[in-house]
Formats: sequence, structure tokens, C-alpha cells
Amino acid sequence: MHLGAAMAVIGYARVSSSSQDLGIQLSALTHCDEVFAEVESGAKKDRPKLQELLRYVRKGDVVECTRLDRLARDTHHLLEIVQLFEKKGVALKIQNISLDTSTATGKLMLTMLGAISAFERDLLRERQQEGIERAKREGVYKGRKPTARAKSQQVLELVSQGVSKVDVAKRTGISVPSVYRIITSATQTSTTTASSC
Repeated sequence: MHLGAAMAVIGYARVSSSSQDLGIQLSALTHCDEVFAEVESGAKKDRPKLQELLRYVRKGDVVECTRLDRLARDTHHLLEIVQLFEKKGVALKIQNISLDTSTATGKLMLTMLGAISAFERDLLRERQQEGIERAKREGVYKGRKPTARAKSQQVLELVSQGVSKVDVAKRTGISVPSVYRIITSATQTSTTTASSC
């Protein structure tokens, strides 16, 4: 139960798989009033206990975590979480890097992390663009392959054999709506061709 108006220290612990031990993190968070712990991959966006923690915290609370990678997927994700905490009036402490957003030093660290995150995203975009430009010059860039359209012939053949649209979708690895679009497109094309003759 939340302590209401009084400040609460809320811990968050996470491991990626059941073979990993939560004990080390939990022992470092024994001073917390409440601890949210879960076994979820860091890559997953929807971590139930983290979402529960984000809803649970109140103004004046401090969220504490042993390591940055236990809480956030990447720097961008961390900044999103911190932004939410700031709106709620909640501070964040990360033990292994001595990050405390309630202090001037902690706020400076966050500003630096934000700048690094923006720099990383810009760098990634530049590299992607350079790769695309090089591929275009070498004549190997084809853009994104239209998967469903590439399988039009296969879809139409299966449909003509009396295979159900759901089974066609399963066999070709495309969605049922894509199957319908291919059939509709083929019907319209044949109607247009017939009317022009």
C-alpha cells in the first residue's frame, strides 16, 4: 500500500530470464518501502511491473534501481521514464552510477545522457543514409521489398485451386487482407482489360 503524502522509496528490480537471480538486486533494495520485481526481457516494451510502478509512484517518491540497464532499454527510453517522473514530481536514483535526479549533479548527468542519445540517433540516421546512397550508386538498392505483391501469382494460383483465403495466407506467409487485396486487384485488372477489348 502506498504511504500517501509521505515520501516513499520505491525499488525496481529486473532480470531477463528465470535462470538469472533477482536476489542480488533485491538485497541492494532492502531499504525500499516497496519493490517491484519482474522477470522480463529488457527489449520488451510492455513490462507489467514497470508499468505498474510508473502508475504507482506519487509526488515526492524516489524510485531506486541497482543498474541503468535494469530499468531502461536504452538512453532514449531512460529519458522518457525520467520525463514521466519529472511530471509526477518523482526522483530517480541509479545505484551503480550514483545518478540522483533530485541533485544538481544528477540533472547535469541526465542532460549529458540526453545529448548523447540525440547524437547516437543522428549518427545512426547518417550511417543509414550513407548506406542507402552507396547502395543506390552501386545499383543494388531496391528499397523495401513488397512481400505481398511479390507473391501475387502464387496467391492467385492457390485461390484458383479452391484453397481458402485463410489457408492461402498461411501458405504464403502474408496476411488475409493482403490476399483479398491481391484478388481484388487481379479482378479489377481483368475487368479493365476485358472492357478495353
